[in-house]
Amino acid sequence: MPRLLNTAVEHFPIAGSFTISRGSKTTASVVTCKVEDDGFVGNGECVPYARYGETLDSVLAEIEAIRPRIEAGLDREGLRRTMQAGAARNAVDCALWDLEAKKAGKRAFTHAGLAEPGPLTTAYTISLGEPGAMAAQAAQYAHRALLKVKVGTADDASRIRAVRAAAPTSAIILDANEGWTEENLAYHFAACAESGVSLIEQPLPAGQDGALASIAHPVPVCADESVHKTEDLPKLAGLYDAVNIKLDKTGGLTEALRLRDAARTLNLKIMVGCMVGTSLGMAPAVLLAQGADFVDLDGPLLLARDREPGLRYEASLVFPPPAALWG
Repeated sequence: MPRLLNTAVEHFPIAGSFTISRGSKTTASVVTCKVEDDGFVGNGECVPYARYGETLDSVLAEIEAIRPRIEAGLDREGLRRTMQAGAARNAVDCALWDLEAKKAGKRAFTHAGLAEPGPLTTAYTISLGEPGAMAAQAAQYAHRALLKVKVGTADDASRIRAVRAAAPTSAIILDANEGWTEENLAYHFAACAESGVSLIEQPLPAGQDGALASIAHPVPVCADESVHKTEDLPKLAGLYDAVNIKLDKTGGLTEALRLRDAARTLNLKIMVGCMVGTSLGMAPAVLLAQGADFVDLDGPLLLARDREPGLRYEASLVFPPPAALWG
């Protein structure tokens, strides 16, 4: 039988709402990709992101455009050279990883030449809100080892202090989602240092982050929206101390592994993050995140329901995917 590619859109309700500086949402909408060959089916998932000009329809159209070549046998490296980095390529790339592992009769980490993965400490996200509401969220999850706190307003110092007071022993990643400005950068950096924040993600808009070169970093600063693929790394020199690698940005695990290895050669810290999606979308990222400095793979924990089977979460740990899920 010839190789076949199929796509679908699925919607998963979020438990409550998920709020960042760009807005709120109550549903995680994902695109799934299945590639079938010789009776084996590989599965992948992506989350289109409006910040990068992606919609469900545009992602489906991108995958449809590559269908003839996928069904003709295009491999992952050919896919990386053919499709642009982004959510659409991620779904196809991860489906091909899953398919290759199944056809080879071995786990994806072995197929990739990686060591057997172990459990990882993952962040849990605190949505943006008023200081009191954020403190209440932080208090509820203060038992977790690592919290990722969404900020990005003109004055976040009170939010930072409120969360720290409510979760005094948790490590904190602060994510401004491009919401700060050159004028309030020093003010917010000082508040982060005062509260013992471990990492600050993307404080300034991508392309407008030159000010990071001329200001002291009392806390390491991590590029998110400013880095998508390996070729983006040179422009980060002197600006950032870390990179946040997400499969939906890199366009799959294949490019993500290249980016991770290249970033390490530049002595950049590694964070592996995610969009709000299901365990299928997180599973390949668990392999990528082995040995990372920071891990933020809490997508399924933010959903009212996940796939079955899903990833196993215990306390602050996320465990490697079972074979029945992916890889």
